[in-house]
Amino acid sequence: MEIVKEETRENKMGVMPVNKLLLTMSIPMVISMMIQALYNVVDSIFVARINENALTAVSLVFPVQSIMIAVSTGTCVGVNAILSKRLGEKRLEEADKTANIAVLLSILSYGVFLIIGLFCSEFFFSVQTGEAQIIAYGASYMRIVCCCSFGLFLQVCFERLLQSTGRTFYTMLMQGTGAIINIILDPIMIFGYLGFPKMGIAGAAVATVTGQIIAMLLGLFFNRKVNHEIHLSIRKMVFDREIIKEIYKIGVPAILMQSIGSVMVFLMNKILLGFTSTATAVFGIYFKLQSFVFMPIFGLSNGLVPIVAYNYGAKNRDRMIKAVKYSMFYAIGFMCLGMLLAECVPGSLLLMFDASESMLAIGIPAIRILCTCFVLAGFNIIASSLFQAVGDSIYSLVMSAIRQLIVLLPAAYLLSLTGNLDAVWLSFPIAEIAALIVSSALLKKVLKKLNF
Repeated sequence: MEIVKEETRENKMGVMPVNKLLLTMSIPMVISMMIQALYNVVDSIFVARINENALTAVSLVFPVQSIMIAVSTGTCVGVNAILSKRLGEKRLEEADKTANIAVLLSILSYGVFLIIGLFCSEFFFSVQTGEAQIIAYGASYMRIVCCCSFGLFLQVCFERLLQSTGRTFYTMLMQGTGAIINIILDPIMIFGYLGFPKMGIAGAAVATVTGQIIAMLLGLFFNRKVNHEIHLSIRKMVFDREIIKEIYKIGVPAILMQSIGSVMVFLMNKILLGFTSTATAVFGIYFKLQSFVFMPIFGLSNGLVPIVAYNYGAKNRDRMIKAVKYSMFYAIGFMCLGMLLAECVPGSLLLMFDASESMLAIGIPAIRILCTCFVLAGFNIIASSLFQAVGDSIYSLVMSAIRQLIVLLPAAYLLSLTGNLDAVWLSFPIAEIAALIVSSALLKKVLKKLNF
């Protein structure tokens, strides 16, 4: 029975028309990530109803949440690429081992952030601001999301195991369920509806981790019931030095790549606080809004990685190239739509967060400037996914460093010296152009390497 299932899965990854396969793999991920983006925005909308300091606190804690996501998804990028490649090579026992080690690594990663949440929450905020209310709000929120982050780590792990075997529909159900639960619980927990105590910003954190934990439990169920290529068992969760080394050969650059984003947000917030805390709140709102545009592209790239990795293992260059070309077409097209929307109605988008006149004055030009880099980012994201899928994750790290660290932060700092806040936002399109130049050169190099 398992042999039949394996052949069916192989036919899907190795034989199905590439465009159909990409859409089949990606659309569930795009839908689930759009729902994920929706709950991120709704979370901030409800928090903004408390006051602007609460919104600023959530914006300042974003780097910590991003690092948790970076560690979990970065590790699982390595797992995803290796697991799909092993299945393509028909090394099924190693694929099974990889899946179980992924769960073990996720549990160990959670332990690190449990300690951070317990002992570092107040310190993290005190080094960013002297505003007592922001520190109190932020420390409360951060402590809850870190100490209960086992739901996040295992949810991401179970999602990636399903993606690796082509079952992205179930990842959509996982993420969708968790996000919807979060959206429902947000107003209940924050404002104390339906007999619940009024918890304020802590309620937003409780709603978030509850959604993650339920999604995690659903993911465990799906992997045990429908993911027949792998078999999860506590007895199999043992260290294998070679597999762990291979996972982190791909995973560490991916972790660093996404962690760079957290460093960028932290330091950018420091630059913006030099102008006004409202600028920091605007930057936080922008990140929530841009997720509606970027999350579908990440969903597309998540569907692309196992397709490329599988066919890389099977040495089918033609299918790999076709998958990348279709992904580029869809990513750039979607980014164009996102840019058009942001350019046309930035004020309406900000008003969803109870934007004051001062916030509108800062936010409208900011969003119009920032969204000009969307199209370039679409190209760079797909190129990064190709690099990860074929084991060249260091290239993705280089691109991310250029986009969010090497070019962006020095440009933002230098432009801030002009005393013109609008000039600071120009650092984003400048960095994206630099990344495009580098990614194009690296893409040409990788494609030459793929001449099997």
